[in-house]
This record gives sequence, structure tokens and C-alpha cells, in this order.
Amino acid sequence: MSYGINNSIKGEKEVFLMKRKGFISGILSVFMLSILLYGCSSEETSVEEGKSKDKSLTVLVEGGSPAFTVAKETAEEFKEKTGYEVKIESVPYTGVYDKLKAEVASQAGAFDVATIDILWFPALASGLLPLDDLITEEIEGDLFQGLVDGGSYQDNVYGLPVWTNAKNVIYRKDLFEDEQNKADFKKQYGYELAPPKTWAQYKEIAKFFTRDTDHDGQIDIYGTTVFGANNGDTVASWLDHAAQAGTNSLVIDENREIIVNTEPYVESLQLLTDMLNKDKSVPPGAMEISSAETAELFWSGKSAMMIAWGHFYVPSNDPKQSDVAGKVGSAPMIAGDAGIGAVPGPWYQVIPSSSKKQEIAKTYLEFIYEKNALFMDSLGVAARKSVFEEYSAKEGYEHLESLMTTLNAKQTQNRPEIKEWQQIESEALIPAVAYALSGEKTPQEALDWAAEVIKGIIPPQ
Repeated sequence: MSYGINNSIKGEKEVFLMKRKGFISGILSVFMLSILLYGCSSEETSVEEGKSKDKSLTVLVEGGSPAFTVAKETAEEFKEKTGYEVKIESVPYTGVYDKLKAEVASQAGAFDVATIDILWFPALASGLLPLDDLITEEIEGDLFQGLVDGGSYQDNVYGLPVWTNAKNVIYRKDLFEDEQNKADFKKQYGYELAPPKTWAQYKEIAKFFTRDTDHDGQIDIYGTTVFGANNGDTVASWLDHAAQAGTNSLVIDENREIIVNTEPYVESLQLLTDMLNKDKSVPPGAMEISSAETAELFWSGKSAMMIAWGHFYVPSNDPKQSDVAGKVGSAPMIAGDAGIGAVPGPWYQVIPSSSKKQEIAKTYLEFIYEKNALFMDSLGVAARKSVFEEYSAKEGYEHLESLMTTLNAKQTQNRPEIKEWQQIESEALIPAVAYALSGEKTPQEALDWAAEVIKGIIPPQ
């Protein structure tokens, strides 16, 4: 009995389950068809959204910089060519680095392109898109030496340069061409007065022009300046002279050996220390002087020469900014025993690897590269040799010939490709220069001290 009842119940249950299974299968079939149709529709919508909804590039630049100017000037043309709107985010100098550093950590995709200082590559490279495929033979052939290497890290290219620069000698033509000055100088030093080519000439001309013009017992004009302010410009200025003295690697060699306290570095720091404390041919407030203060002294007629970034020639001849406009000349950087040398200061455009629009970002980099002359218009320097050569024949750009000589010089070289560079600058090199210029330590003592500090910064191999 129980067996018959159980079989009946079992049979009814099987029929029910079969009906239920068929019902569920039907539902699942409809559901899967809906998913398939929705997926196709979603894919089509996604493509359409890519075409119509999110057609913009976010470009990060330093506010008020040439990068900001050029991005703004070219935004409309880029949109006409590609359909992509250029959204410009501008921040102060350090803000560019801070935002990109945060982007590397978060991978949020907040920026598609950024313009950065050469100094930042080692710290940011892990979050940047390699651009080796953009560097054609034609592009490389139109760039100054070291520019591709400067935008590279560990054998990958991450940046396309927008401008480069180096320090030159900018001088008062009216003082150098004055007949009385020429006669007096030749009588005192035995050779013709002309823009200096060597360390010795630079020192002697600086002493010659340091004078009390109104005889009130106070110096009215100094021969030149020495950078001593607490920043990287001071370090670069001193390293210019170390390159001239013969170093072939800055501070650390290719084997990561510390060479900052070797002869070229000591000699170059001694040169600056002597000019400040022995010759007294530079203003006594050197510890507060770098590029901006040097330019102000020169523009106001209080110095006969300045070793300054090449583009400073342009405002020096602008009557709105300079009291000596029309009286200014430019010459290549001075040479030490190894010849002319300088530490260039290029900037590059990069693409964060977190960008969701990498291909159109590459198109933007190529577009801006073709507009390289706009950086010359805005700043007085560019990246491409062809732009330098074109503008060097134009009035107002007389500084470009001497700047090309400096940039092409054998001893001109980039800072080392190490992540710790900025820490080394701030904790070892800036204080060492200050110790020497202030007289607290000799140049050798100051650089021996710096070498010990650097040993604590660079991790052992």
C-alpha cells in the first residue's frame, strides 16, 4: 500500500518536476537571449559613446608656462583635426610632479598627457607609457644630443621633448665695446676685451667690471653673479663648471660610484668660492641669488655679465623689462680644461600608462611636436634643431647661435638617471655648495661631506 501510494506520489512528482524543468529552461532561454541582445546593444552603444560622448583629452601642465600657452593656442586646431577637446589642467611647478606621482600610485586615469621636467623621469617612469615607436630616425636626427636619452629611463623612451635650454654668457655689449674700457682692459690684462671663452678670462673680466662708478665708496656694478640660493638652479650652475673641468658623469658614475668629491667638482666649486670671497667680483648676497635675482641685477644695469639660461636673452632686450635693452649680447658658455660644457634643462611631453586614450594621446604628442616653433615664440627656445636654425636668422633671436654651440658641446651632459637625484640635490649638494660659499668649509671638505651623505641615500648594489 505504502509502496503504491509512494509510487503514485513519485510519478506525480516526476511529472511536476519535468514540467517545472521545462518552464525554467524556457525562462533561461528567454533570459540568455535577452542578455545576448542586450550585450550586442551595449557593445554598439559603447562604440557610439566612444565616438560621441567622451571625446576629450586631459592635459596637465605648469600654469603660466610655455606648455600652458601652446596647449591653449593649439586646442581648437587639434579638435578640428581629431574631434577631441583638449581639457587643460594647470597647476604650479611642484603640483605637476605631485599630481603625476599620485596618478602613478592610483592608476586613476585622470590625465592623458603631461609636460614634465627632465628631473622627474626616474621617479615617474614606472607609470608612464613607453614611446619608443614615436622616435623615428627623422625625429632623432632633428633633436640635440642627449635629448632622447634625457627622456628615457632604463632603455625605454618615455618623453617627446618640447624644449631644451642651457646656460650661456649674456653680457653688456655697450660696456664691452666702449673704447675706454677696451684700452684699460688691454693695458691691465694684456689681451683684447671680448666675451669670455675660458674660466681665466671670465674671472678677469668680472674683476675688471666690478667698480664704484660714482666714487661714493660703494660698488655700483658687479662683473657677474654666483648662484648660492637654496635650490636646484645653484646645483646646476656649479655642475656646469664641473662638466667644463672634465667630469664625464655628474656626481655619480655609470657604476654608481660617488665621484662628487673628485678634482673636477672641487675645482669648479673653488672657482665660484674665489669669485665671491677672494675676487669679490660678485654681489656679497650670493646666498640669496639664483636665476631670477641674477636677471634682475643684469636688467637693472647692476652687472656686466650673467651666466644664465639662454632664453633670458629675450627679456634682456625687452624695454618693458630691461633697462639695458638694445645693449645686450650673447656668447657660448665658458670653457674649462675640457672645453665648453653645461647641464641642459629640457622638458618633455609624456603619457601616463593609466590613460584610457593612449592612441589619441600619441596623436596629440605628434601634433604638438609639429608645432614646436610655438615654444620658440613663447619662450625663446624649442627642441628641434631645425627650429633653432630657422629662428637664429631672425631679429631678436641672436642668442640661438651661441646656445646651439653650448647644447652641441662635447661636455654638455644630463644629470644621472637615478631615482634618488632630487634627494641627493636637496640633502647633499645644495648644503655642500652653501658650506663652501659661506666659508664654513673648504670646497674639498664640503664635497667630502656631501659624498658621505650620498652614501646614505643610494642603496647598496
